[in-house]
Amino acid sequence: MDRNSRIWTMGSMVDDIFSQGSPSDGGEGIVVVPSSDSEQTGGDEQQGVADMVEQPAKVMRIGTMIKQLLEEVRAAPLDEASRVRLKEIHRSSIRELEDGLAPELREELERLALPFTDDVTPSDAELRIAQAQLVGWLEGLFHGIQTALFAQQMAARAQLEQMRQGQLPTGQLGGGQPGQHGVPGTGQYL
Repeated sequence: MDRNSRIWTMGSMVDDIFSQGSPSDGGEGIVVVPSSDSEQTGGDEQQGVADMVEQPAKVMRIGTMIKQLLEEVRAAPLDEASRVRLKEIHRSSIRELEDGLAPELREELERLALPFTDDVTPSDAELRIAQAQLVGWLEGLFHGIQTALFAQQMAARAQLEQMRQGQLPTGQLGGGQPGQHGVPGTGQYL
């Protein structure tokens, strides 16, 4: 692993958010994702979903909290004070989520998560709808991240398999003497 890589850990926290769960083995998988210096992504095309989440741990924590709040709202009727409090939590959760997202996702979240009016306390149904919408958006985001990471992991596996078979990965040329420009040395000091 080089210094331009990040480690994403996908395990029980993701399982809490994804209804389908994670890898089939039930264990925790570690995916090494190269940073987006355009060498792996094919240039300056659309930025990957995984790269658009600047603070993944924060987004995961808030997503888990929002999902739990939705379950609580569904389970019991809310009085006026609890609806006011949940409205404040919803507003602050969106604000905190925006801090962990890239500008593109921040703008999308702002367009979709319309704020409650300040002078009116939302009903139970309005709160359930707002929370469910936010949970749905977050699950879509997490599924996008999981899909992007899976695709990158499969590409890395294919590249590793090519290297094991003695083939060079696509886009790299062989030939020349070790130590020449573009041709790595043997790695031996002597």
